[in-house]
Amino acid sequence: MTSESPQAKPEREKRRRLAEIFGDVLPETTSDDRPEPTSANTRESWYRENRPPHHDAR
Repeated sequence: MTSESPQAKPEREKRRRLAEIFGDVLPETTSDDRPEPTSANTRESWYRENRPPHHDAR
């Protein structure tokens, strides 16, 4: 048996109905919360590989 406050049940029901109608519209985490998938070294190599040919490679 779970003991809930009297306000918790209506709030839970409201969230359940909203999720039923609209679905999950927001992700659990944002890109700011997740670690970057590439390292700085890989990022630098991407810029070098995609540099336009008219830029000096020095």
